[in-house]
Amino acid sequence: VQLVESGGGLVQPGGSLRLSCAASGFTFSSYAMNWYRQTPGKERELVAAISNAGRSTNYADSVKGRFTISRDNAKNTVYLQMNSLKPEDTAAYYCNANRGVFMDYWGKGTLVTVSS
Repeated sequence: VQLVESGGGLVQPGGSLRLSCAASGFTFSSYAMNWYRQTPGKERELVAAISNAGRSTNYADSVKGRFTISRDNAKNTVYLQMNSLKPEDTAAYYCNANRGVFMDYWGKGTLVTVSS
């Protein structure tokens, strides 16, 4: 099983980034997919979630209206479009695939820095 995040980097406040997570080694279309983020000294926070077929999404209150999660099951990839970025969005962002307690996989993360 592999989850490989990409698309992180340095962006100015108000800017945009699109994160991607390429999945392999499992039946991608059977798993809900999530994006989490974490900053040093804080617990990992769920940012956005999407159901296996992509019909249902959920967002943390802090990113509603700014971030959009989507997936392409034909490409085994989940995305996080991040607009109107704020300095407080600075974090390591992690991709997660979940289908229950014993089917839970994580990527290694990609760093997003929002700074002028």
